[in-house]
Amino acid sequence: MSEQLLTHGLFAFFSHIAAALVLLAIFVVIYIFITPYREIALIRAGNMAAAASLSGAVLGYCTALASAIANSISLIDMCFWGVIALVIQLLAFGIARLLIPGIVSDIPENKISSGIFLGALSLGLGMLNAACMTY
Repeated sequence: MSEQLLTHGLFAFFSHIAAALVLLAIFVVIYIFITPYREIALIRAGNMAAAASLSGAVLGYCTALASAIANSISLIDMCFWGVIALVIQLLAFGIARLLIPGIVSDIPENKISSGIFLGALSLGLGMLNAACMTY
């Protein structure tokens, strides 16, 4: 393997992982902002519903983001699809609110079934999101 290929590969790896971590941080910040409860405080207090819902949201977004990374032709392309995935994943919370209007009070009340549902919906949507990014 030539040194130039190795250098190019390392640069691609570090640029993509850095961009992915920034996109993930942006997703988490926006997700926490749009939910009317404080996930991190609830998780620290032992709220399993909040942990399940936020974990599912993160896993769903990471699944879609991984597909964007694997299928992109450039860093800009990856970031573009990462932003598309971010928007689609944020819609999962809106869909859950439509399906279960009381979910915004269920999570702080540690109703685990609502947390699992929201987490599973987010993960499922992330998987569909990821599949749609393949070509």
